[in-house]
Amino acid sequence: MEIKFIKREKLKEKPLGNLGFGKYQTDYLLYRDYKDGKWEDPIIAPFENFSYNPSMYVLHYAQETFEGMKAYRTNEGKVLLFRPLENAKRFMRSNERMCMPVIPAEEFLICVESLVKIEKNWIPSEKNSSLYIRPFMYATDIGLGVKASKTYRFVIICSPSSEYYKFEPTRIYVEDYYVRAVKGGTGEAKCGGNYAASIIAAENAQKKGFSQVLWLDGVERKYVEEVGTMNVMFKIAGKIVTAPLDGSILPGITRDSCLKILKSFGYEIEERKLSIQELIEASKKGILEEAWGTGTAAVITPIGELYYQGFTMKINNFEVGEVTKKLFEHLKSIQFGEFKYLDWSYEVK
Repeated sequence: MEIKFIKREKLKEKPLGNLGFGKYQTDYLLYRDYKDGKWEDPIIAPFENFSYNPSMYVLHYAQETFEGMKAYRTNEGKVLLFRPLENAKRFMRSNERMCMPVIPAEEFLICVESLVKIEKNWIPSEKNSSLYIRPFMYATDIGLGVKASKTYRFVIICSPSSEYYKFEPTRIYVEDYYVRAVKGGTGEAKCGGNYAASIIAAENAQKKGFSQVLWLDGVERKYVEEVGTMNVMFKIAGKIVTAPLDGSILPGITRDSCLKILKSFGYEIEERKLSIQELIEASKKGILEEAWGTGTAAVITPIGELYYQGFTMKINNFEVGEVTKKLFEHLKSIQFGEFKYLDWSYEVK
């Protein structure tokens, strides 16, 4: 695989101050087309608009997948990726589920690393800021027949970003009408359709003064699954409880990282079904001690309140819990290269 580089005539001015999240794009993007049953060589080109035929498959049938990654700048000026192989593997699984061609993990990593090398000057040095990396793939066949496309485009774009959420407790509305996913659906794939289906519930929750939605299972409507764009964990009577990976929730890389870190801290982990009624009872008994969401964009988001059908569960007096804070700080120290843990940090040289 050979990567072609098309240099732009003039580089962009880099933004100053509050970066927001995904607001700015870097100078270049990478794209790679799939035609005639094989992948063509990637091209790194100036970031610009693509031109589309209005009948392109992805616009009508949402055959699309994506990933979320970050590049971090250490105090020594090194550039680190966090567990990028796990993103590559999940991207492969998502593509298989969406009946799309797979990019081998090694080639995925080469593409990501090659673009980050060129865009390394865009990686912020401010605390808790990073270069957000968005690899994605979509169907490019033209027509209106409902079937798998024969052609695809793989793209990577980058965006210097600040924190997705402030690290402070948030209010969560437990959704009791809409559902996000069911077993056998696309809940465990990282595809745009899952997020599109969640928007109406998130909008309704925000109108009621809540920041996010806690999803219940789509069959019995009683078991806790995910929070908006994040996996979710609870500390109940000293134990860490989180939903199992049984086909309807996203296998989050931050989720997996947190569970491994928590085990190293000595906490007992229970990956099991957790009903909303069990959470209510734990709240009433005073043993619902902490709750937080986990995800690449937000990293760790403390949960200070859950609301379900008229009952409010206030968690840790709406303050950041000890475990939540410790987990956040430990994970960030690994991501920014301050603490070495296993082989999670991948240096871009």
